[in-house]
Amino acid sequence: MWIEQPPFLYRALFPGAVWRISSRDEKQVFLTFDDGPIPEITPWVLDVLDQYEVKASFFCVGENVSKYPDIFRNIVNRNHSVGNHTFNHLQGWKTWTKTYVQNVNKADQLIGSALFRPPHGHIRFLQSAVLMHKYNFIMWDVVTRDYSRFLSGEQVLNNVKKYTRNGSIIVFHDSLKAQKNLRYALPLAIEHLLKEGYVFKKLMT
Repeated sequence: MWIEQPPFLYRALFPGAVWRISSRDEKQVFLTFDDGPIPEITPWVLDVLDQYEVKASFFCVGENVSKYPDIFRNIVNRNHSVGNHTFNHLQGWKTWTKTYVQNVNKADQLIGSALFRPPHGHIRFLQSAVLMHKYNFIMWDVVTRDYSRFLSGEQVLNNVKKYTRNGSIIVFHDSLKAQKNLRYALPLAIEHLLKEGYVFKKLMT
């Protein structure tokens, strides 16, 4: 559970970040996708979302946006929201603050969003302090772990079923290492959440 649903103490390290957006009026969830866009999986994700008439949010790597601008425009044109996931998918703990901030701003030149999610959730305090002046930090309430080679698609789906609650921000990945589990789990997760009465919403700046 420590990974799939981060505990209070971990959330407390980032008091200015958004982890969950619950509502008293309805059961709502926020599907998010990290690490794309890439041609091998992102177009498929978009088609699945269209099939269920669901909107989501894509935290894009700037380098991928520069390689596949048509896919990025397709995300926007289908009325999903986009966010910044650095230009080179940098881990903040392993990167000097100046370099990290420059990398995020470089991605912003292509993505143009106030939404930001640090890759792996790894970011130094000074990095977050600087970036929070410009960006809205969006973390997560449920990590599906679709990227894990030690989990099956069924286990990824079970993570969604087990940990999702009102207001959950759910993380999937439109990436090569996640695509096998994602192709299995995403449609079934959407169907399950719809049956449970959840309304899907995209994140707004």
